[in-house]
Order: sequence, then C-alpha cells, then structure tokens
Amino acid sequence: MAKLKDVKKVVLAYSGGLDTSVILKWLQVEYGCEVVTFTADLGQGEELEPARAKAERAGVREIYIEDLREEFVRDFVFPMFRANAQYEGLYLLGTSIARPLIAKRLVEIARETGADAIAHGATGKGNDQVRFELNAYALNPDIRVIAPWREWDLNSRQKLIAFAEAHQIEIAKDKRGEAPFSVDANLLHTSSEGKVLEDPAEPAPDYVYQRTVDPEAAPDAPETIEIGFEKGDPVSINGVRLSPAALLTKLNELGRKHGVGRLDLVENRFVGMKSRGVYETPGGTILLAAHRGVESITLDRGAAHLKDELMPRYAEMIYNGFWFAPEREMLQALIDKSQEFVAGTVKVKLYKGSASVVGRTSPNSLYSMAHVTFEEDAVYDQKDAEGFIKLNALRLKLLARRSQRR
Repeated sequence: MAKLKDVKKVVLAYSGGLDTSVILKWLQVEYGCEVVTFTADLGQGEELEPARAKAERAGVREIYIEDLREEFVRDFVFPMFRANAQYEGLYLLGTSIARPLIAKRLVEIARETGADAIAHGATGKGNDQVRFELNAYALNPDIRVIAPWREWDLNSRQKLIAFAEAHQIEIAKDKRGEAPFSVDANLLHTSSEGKVLEDPAEPAPDYVYQRTVDPEAAPDAPETIEIGFEKGDPVSINGVRLSPAALLTKLNELGRKHGVGRLDLVENRFVGMKSRGVYETPGGTILLAAHRGVESITLDRGAAHLKDELMPRYAEMIYNGFWFAPEREMLQALIDKSQEFVAGTVKVKLYKGSASVVGRTSPNSLYSMAHVTFEEDAVYDQKDAEGFIKLNALRLKLLARRSQRR
C-alpha cells in the first residue's frame, strides 16, 4: 500500500460517525501519525459535542469544532443563489456548496497546527473526493491528501465494523447492521443515497424524507410570506431582518411545514456514473422562487437571459469542485454585477409542496404599467412595431424565396 511515509500529523474531516472514527484509528495505526480532528457545524442539526468526546477517547489532542453556519450561508450559499444555480436543471447543490468551505478550513487548520496532510472520508466512487481535493489544492498546491477509501481494503460496512470492534471503537447501535441509506445534511439541504434508493424505478420510502412533511399531509390553508432582498441577497422575512443563517433556518421551517423542496433525481456524477439521490431543500426552494421573482422586475432582458445561459456552466463548476477556480470567480463577478439593482420584496405562497410567487415590488423596478396597459396610453406608438417586424422578417423572407426557387 502506497503511503506518505513522512507524514507526522494529519487534519481529518471528522464527524464522529462510523466511517471517520475508523479512519481516525486507521491513520494512527497505518501512518503512525498524530491526528487533528475538524468537525464543522454547517447546520446539519446534530449535536456535535459527542464528536469531541469520541476524539478525546481516541487520544486526539487537537480538536476543532466550529460553528460555520453564518459563513456557510453568507459566503457560499447566498453567492450561489445569486446565480439561481441548479445542476442539470433541478439540483440546488446542497452538498456541493458545503465542500469548499470544509476544504478551506482543513487547509487553514493544517497550516495553523503544522500538519503535513489532510484526510477525508469520501469514497472513491463519489463526487466529494474530487470536491474536497480540488478545492484544497486550489488553496494550497503543496497540501498532501490522504483518502483512505482509495487505499485500504475495508470496502464493506461489515469490514468497517470488524475493524472498529478490533480496536475498541464505539459504534452506535443503529450502525451495526446495513444502513438503509446514506445521508448528508447541512443548513441548505438533506441528501439521501444508496441502499433502498439504488433502484431508480422504486419510489423512495416515506421514512427517507427528514426535513419536510408529506405535501399531502401539509396544511390545507396556504401561507403567504414576504421576503426582502438587497443586492440579490435575502435580508428579511415578513419585514423582520435576519442574519443569513437565521433567515435560511426560518425559510427551512416554513418549507418543512408546507412540504416544499422535495426532489427525487437521477444525476450524472463527475466521475462518470449515474446516481439516484433524494434531496430536501425547503428553504432553498423558496429562496430560488423569490429571487427569480425579484429579478423578473429588476433585471434587463439582456442581463437576465445572459445569466440564464451562464447558469448551467456555473452550477457545473460548483458540482464538480471548482469553487476556487478562476472561471467560477470570473462568473461570480459578472453575476454579482448583475445584482446591483436586485432589491425589493417578493410575496411567496406556500401550499402543499409548492412555493409560488404571487407578488413582487422594487424601488428599482423596470416594469412600466404605462407601457403594458391595454388601455389608451401616451408613451408607446403601436405603429412603430411595423418597422420592427419588417426588419426582423427580412432574412426570413430571403430564406423563404430561396427555398421556393428550388
């Protein structure tokens, strides 16, 4: 097995679950190195202090547990939503957008602690290994990365459990059997993959959904909320200003109540295979609808259409792990410029799984009732349309005449 023989200290992205607990011990045994653990609170909704206790019992001396929720939403989620980013037209990139922040802190902690390398628990089949490592290398080209799933022979849950038992690693009782599915969660979303979800022909069982009520069981009465925007970012709900993380938390609560934000998707992974995932993004789904609503009256047609053309490329960059790449940063500058006048208030009606824009106002609105009215007006001469049509029809007429001559 190839090793970095000179590794003395490694910073491990650590959750305290079975996989990363085994990785912690495996690094100590196989590499004979000191392990620093880093656990990020991105709003996954779990108590993180048990991870500290487990790391301490494993002999870890440097333990980092950090609340990164505000930074996550402010510096990663909100910039992404300015672009209305959706991978393959549907996926709101909840897992993808969390990886650059985790990679950033891994690299920073490695520098702070004098560590030789970083390590993660992503498997060799998925996208996360690529995201962690590309983002890390973009920030420190000399960083060394250990990816145990690409090195060890513990390629089944039974082998992981056997290793854990052999080394007296605590295992949660619900991890002793085959996990029904794999879950990743943060403040933006919950994703579920594998096991009972592997056959895309089979509907996801009800118990897979964790963040939203069944839309059929949601309240029978709709609820309308108002979201305020400044420079493309949401700043308030129903007139109450909130911090980025608090605002997304509130939208999640509202979306959960009304069953908003469920997605059952077969997507194309960067590594080449297709995979089926079940996503729940309640607050993000509301935010996307509201943001497009305020853009509809504040963005010029050319700017709006250009953004829509660029969005799939931007979303793909995030999905594939290129958050810190120059092309993403270049597009972000363009997107942020487009948001200069994107301000106002949007009314969104939440009802049994849907989030529908029902009203929008802005001090920067380009919507002119004087121009679009069906009544008599003094600002638009309808005769002007004749020349406009003739000029646009000219090339079509020439093409048609050529075809008639054949």
